[in-house]
Amino acid sequence: MYKVYYQDTKVRNPKREQTHVLYLEAADEVAARAAVEANTPYKIEFIQALEGNHLAYEQENAEFTLTEF
Repeated sequence: MYKVYYQDTKVRNPKREQTHVLYLEAADEVAARAAVEANTPYKIEFIQALEGNHLAYEQENAEFTLTEF
C-alpha cells in the first residue's frame, strides 16, 4: 500500500497548501508511480510505503479511500 502526495497540475509550482493525497495498492514504488503517471495529469511529489501500524492509522482516517485505475 502506498500513499501518494501530488499536485493537481504539472503547470504551476508546487505549494504545500495545495498538496493532495491518494492511496494506492501496487507491487512497489515504481509500479505506483507508473500507475499514477499513466492515469492522471498529476505532478507526484512523494510516494510513501504504508505498512503495519502506520497503515492501520491511515485506514482509520476518514479520508482514506483506495484509488483504483
